[in-house]
Order: sequence, then structure tokens, then C-alpha cells
Amino acid sequence: MSTADHKMRLPTYFISHGGGPWPWLKDEMPGVYDKLETSLRELPREIGVTPKAILAVSGHWEERDFTLMTGERPGMLYDYSGFPEHTYRIKYGAPGSPAVARRAQELLAAAGFDTRADATRGFDHGVFAPLAVVYPAADVPVVQLSIRRDYDSEAHLAAGRALAPLRDEGVLILGSGLSYHNLRQFDARARVPSREFDEWLTAAVCGARAEERNRLLRDWRKAPSARAAHPSEDHLIPLMVAAGAAEAEACVRVYHEDAFFGGITVSSFRFGEAMAVAA
Repeated sequence: MSTADHKMRLPTYFISHGGGPWPWLKDEMPGVYDKLETSLRELPREIGVTPKAILAVSGHWEERDFTLMTGERPGMLYDYSGFPEHTYRIKYGAPGSPAVARRAQELLAAAGFDTRADATRGFDHGVFAPLAVVYPAADVPVVQLSIRRDYDSEAHLAAGRALAPLRDEGVLILGSGLSYHNLRQFDARARVPSREFDEWLTAAVCGARAEERNRLLRDWRKAPSARAAHPSEDHLIPLMVAAGAAEAEACVRVYHEDAFFGGITVSSFRFGEAMAVAA
């Protein structure tokens, strides 16, 4: 598989990343993550080339301003509790990319955003868990971008628009969260609200274009079961960045199931065509 160059416009993704360090717990939870794992393993084939780097926007990193991870060799952030001891020794050894982090900061600053750099932050599980499936060799550089803790939908859509040039520079923009994230109802009680919100979300991002999609995403709180699905929108906001970076391009649902953890409907989306050549 060739490495992405400047002639390739990479798609963007919003993935539902699952819970905690799940790739290392498949024996304890047989079958629970099979469909998600299959969808994640398909990403390299869909993309068709190896990205120069990944810019990952995780719902598990919030800052006042957009903040870029700038370390050359990021460590690990075990931002979960109650899991087996061995999951606190997991290593995902992908390098960072200070150059891509600087480029992302420049693009965000040019769009009027205040930005910060963090040279010490490690990969959180919203990034290392899914990427351990997508790129298990950990040979693609990864830079994390925080979300803003104000959860401003328009600001995150605009940040995605600002970062869109990275797609022509071989950088994969990957939003990582969950299409349903109500941990107080992460069981069969979620059946109705997760389905209602997922149906709305899929129609909003894959059935509308450009300004209409933006309008729907800005007004997501008006969606059916919106607050039942996202009491706090930290795991939805990364989708705004992915959608903003592919604003006028079509969306495809690349993962979907309606019986996750006993009845939860969850989805992941790709924006833009795989292997699309920039004009």
C-alpha cells in the first residue's frame, strides 16, 4: 500500500470508538465488538493509501482552546478505571508528528482560533484503542487535537473547515467518539433513544449537503432523543470537525449495529470519497 502524497485528497471519518481498552478484552467480552472491529479493519482498504499522519480528535480530551499534541514520542494515558491490571500496561507506540501539529496550529490560527501546544500529553483510549485495530503496527504518526470544552458546534465545524487542507497533504482527519454516549443507560434501556437519535444523525449527515448539514448539526439538540443520547456532547463534537473538513462532500455510513451492549444503536461515518483525487 503506497503512502499518501499531495495528489491524494483523503476522506475524513467519525468513528464510534467503543468502550475503554476493548481490543485487549475480547476474551472477557466475546462477540461484543466484532462488528466494530470489522469496520475498523476495513479503513486502510477504504482509504487505499497509508496516510502521512493522522490528526485524531478525541472526545476524551477537552481544553479551553484547541490544543495540539506536539511530542515526538507520545506516551499513554490510561483514562479509564475498573479494568484488569494488564490494560494499564498497554502500549501503542505510534510516533507523533510535530510538523503536522505545527501545520494544524497554523491553519487554525489563520482561521482566527486561539491554539495551544501540549508536548507531554499521551494517547487516550479514544485514540489508541481504535487505532490499535486500524493500524496495529503503530507505524503511522498520530497527532491528537483536543475539542473545546465549550462544545460550540459551529466552532468545531469551522475548525474542520480550517483543517481541510491537511487532507490534500496526506493527513487523515479522524473524529473519535460515540454516536450514543449516555453511560447511565448503556444497556437495553437505550434501545429507543439510541435508535431515534441514530436515525436522525444518519439522515442529517448522509442525507443533507453543505449548509443544510451544517444547520442540522448546529441544531443537533433539537433532534429526537438528543439529550437522552448525549447528556454531555463530548463524544459527538468530534463529528463536527470531521464533517466540517469535508463540508460539501457526501457521507457514507461505514459501521452500524442496533444491538450493541444489548440494544444500543451506534454508527460511524466517512465523509468524502475514498481515494478521491484533489482537483
